[in-house]
Amino acid sequence: MNKLDSILVVANRNNTDRPLLAKAVLIARSSLRAKIHLFYCDSELAYSLRHSYDTSAVEKAWLESLSERLDYLETLRGWASAPDVDISVDAACDSPLYEGVVRKIRELRPDLVMKSASGAHPLRRLTLGDNDWQLMRACPATFMLVRGREWRVPPRFAAFVDVSDQETPRLAEEIIHTSEYFNLGCGGELDVVYTERGGAGAARVERAEELRRLAREYRIGAEYVHVLEGDPDVTLPEFATRQCYDALVLGALTHRNGIAALVGTLTGKLVDSIDSDFILVKGATPDQEIPKAASLTAVNMATRWMPLQRDGHHVGSEERVAQNEEVSRP
Repeated sequence: MNKLDSILVVANRNNTDRPLLAKAVLIARSSLRAKIHLFYCDSELAYSLRHSYDTSAVEKAWLESLSERLDYLETLRGWASAPDVDISVDAACDSPLYEGVVRKIRELRPDLVMKSASGAHPLRRLTLGDNDWQLMRACPATFMLVRGREWRVPPRFAAFVDVSDQETPRLAEEIIHTSEYFNLGCGGELDVVYTERGGAGAARVERAEELRRLAREYRIGAEYVHVLEGDPDVTLPEFATRQCYDALVLGALTHRNGIAALVGTLTGKLVDSIDSDFILVKGATPDQEIPKAASLTAVNMATRWMPLQRDGHHVGSEERVAQNEEVSRP
């Protein structure tokens, strides 16, 4: 990450939204200029509307629900009490959820996407839902999966890197670069962590030198570089749990299609076992195509942007612009 001009914050419309937005405001302020786009995608309504045979009823249902969705986002924005941060609000109706979010990402091209973990099982706090996994795979930007825990002051970051030949070219450097960007902006502490799986002596020396080179390039002291020994599936979760990092920065999940491709990956195991935020860095890969939805949800049905303040005065609901003519029919 070389810049942070815009952040897309995906709301869940539940009690995770306030801590999510609070972290987004913290990060936006640390970059001095980042704008926040607060977005909600109603996938449940989209699913219901998609199976409706009455087009006029579909349009009416969405228009009636739009105002309520935007009111919620405006209330959330007001709760943040951040007049120094440019926050816009927007709502869409699309299903499945992750496709709607990725379409918004294509439109805005944010530098960072933030979303709270939605959860998939009431008795397993850290388990993610299918939409979270799919968004982690499909998101074309740096993606931050946010837990409810507040960051300490100063926050502690860890860059988990792999300097072996198995890693995507230059991904280790991108991870450290992104970690340093967040760390400097938030005034935090940064560790670099690598697990040595073993191997021939010459290759081992080469990997150690590459790790030292990266640390020197980003002025990270040797005391903040940790080389673990063994299977990373075991050593990394244990180490991260002991260190209680506020956020882990690492490579994103595979770009192969299907949930099955995500099961068993190291990133997946870490996400499922550690109560930290995760900042997932994408390697240099081509943009993925997101298929069109089969019905009216293929488009963003209504959007509205409104500055937090206008001429020093808060813009209220009475100044909204009517959205009816902006609704797109299938």
